Amino acid sequence: MAALRGLPWFAKVYLVAVIGAACALLGYSVAGSDRLEWLDWSNLLVLALLFLVCESVPTLLNVKQAAVSVSFSAALAAVVLVGPQGAALVGMTAVFSVRPGLPLVKRLFNGAQFAICGYAAGWVYESLGGKARLPDIAGFDALIVPFAGAAAVFVPLNFVLIAIVLVVTGQADQVPPLRGLAQFMVSYLGYATFGLLIAGLWATVNSISAVLVLLPLFVARWAFGQYVAQQRSYDATIAALCQAVETKDYYTRGHCTRVSLASGMIAQEIGMGSERLRAIRYAGMLHDVGKLGVPTKVLQKDGPLTEEEYAAIQLHPMRGLEIVRGIDFLDEAFAGIMHHHERQDGKGYPMGLAGEEIPEFARIIAVADAFDSMTSDRSYRGARPVEVAMAELRKGAGTQFDPEMVVAFTRAVDRHGWEAPRKVVAPPEDAAETTTKDHDDPTMPIQVVPER
Repeated sequence: MAALRGLPWFAKVYLVAVIGAACALLGYSVAGSDRLEWLDWSNLLVLALLFLVCESVPTLLNVKQAAVSVSFSAALAAVVLVGPQGAALVGMTAVFSVRPGLPLVKRLFNGAQFAICGYAAGWVYESLGGKARLPDIAGFDALIVPFAGAAAVFVPLNFVLIAIVLVVTGQADQVPPLRGLAQFMVSYLGYATFGLLIAGLWATVNSISAVLVLLPLFVARWAFGQYVAQQRSYDATIAALCQAVETKDYYTRGHCTRVSLASGMIAQEIGMGSERLRAIRYAGMLHDVGKLGVPTKVLQKDGPLTEEEYAAIQLHPMRGLEIVRGIDFLDEAFAGIMHHHERQDGKGYPMGLAGEEIPEFARIIAVADAFDSMTSDRSYRGARPVEVAMAELRKGAGTQFDPEMVVAFTRAVDRHGWEAPRKVVAPPEDAAETTTKDHDDPTMPIQVVPER
C-alpha cells in the first residue's frame, strides 16, 4: 500500500474508518473493567505472541506487496479461549509485525481489520452458544458449531476488508475473480480449523500448545510458499519461451503478453474456472512458440511466399506443440497452441477443423490473436483503432471466428477497456528486417505464389 498522503481521498477515508472502528471496539472493550477482569492475561499474551510470530513470517504472493499468513488460526483460537475482546486485542498485535519494509499505514490497517474480524467472530461464537473459556474436553463437541460460525464470519470479513482496500487504492486488478476468490476462501476455512486444534491442545497441555501447534501452522505456511514458488517457476518458464519467440520479429514484441491478457478476458467473460483460466493465459503466451521452428528468413520475407514457405508457416502450431509437449503443467493449453489457426468454416490449419470440432481454448485464442495483430503496429501498416478491429472480428464471426467468443470479447472490452500497445518506433539499424505481412492479421492475408 502506498504512503497515506499519496492515496486518493476515498482510500484515506476508508482506511481512517477501519482504523477508527477498531480503536472504538478496543476502547469499548476496556471502558468497563467488568469486560476484561475475567481474562486470563497469561493466555492472552501467549496467543498474541503466537499470532505475531505467524503474522511476521507470511508467504509472499504473486500479487504486488501482498502476502498471506496463517495467523488467523491464532485469532480464532483466541475467540474460543479469551472471547471477542481478547480476540480483538490479539488481532491488533499485527501492528507490531516485524516484517521488514512494512509501512505504518499498512501495519495499522492490518491490525485494525484483524481486530474487527476477531471481535465479530467472537460475537458470533458467543451468539451461537459458545463460551469464552478454557474448553472442557468432555463437552468439546459443543464448540464445533459455534466455532464454525465464527470462522464463517472471520474469513469472509477479512477478505472483504482487504478487497475493498485494494479497490480504493487503485489495485482492483489484484482482486481475484469471484470463483477464484471462493476457492481461496474455502482453503482458508480449512486452515481455520487449526484454531480449534489450538484450543483443544490448550485444554490438555495449557499454553505449551502454542509450541506444539507452531509445527502444523508452519507446515501450512510452507505449503502456501511451495504453491506460490511453483507458480512463479511456471511463469518464468513461459516468459522465457515467449521472449525467445519475440526476438524473431521487432514488431511483435509484447504480442504474446497481450494475447494472453485478451484470452483471459474472454475466458472470464464466459465463466471459465480459475485453473482453466490460468491455462488459457499460458496458452495465449505460448500460442506462437512454434515460430521457433520456422526459418527466420521465411518469417521475415519481403514479398509473397512460395507454397513450401507457406507450408512451413502452417506447420508452426504443430511445431509449437512439439516444443512444449513435455511441460506437464500446460495441460489444456496444448489444444490452444495446436489449433489457434483453425477456422469456423473449416478452412484453417493445421487440421482443417470446423465449428465445435475446434477446442474451446483455440477458439478463444483465435479471437485474441487476430485482435492484437490488428491493433498493433506492423512494419507494413500502423495499428488499427479498437473499433475497426472489433468490426473486423464481427465481420469474421461464423466464418473465421466463433461468434460466441467474439461477443464475449466485445463485452469484456466494453466493460474493462483495452490499452493499445505503445507506438512502435523504427527498429534500430542493427535489427533484422521485419516481415511485410502477418499471418495473424485477417485483413492482410499472406500472398502465396506457386513454385515453378
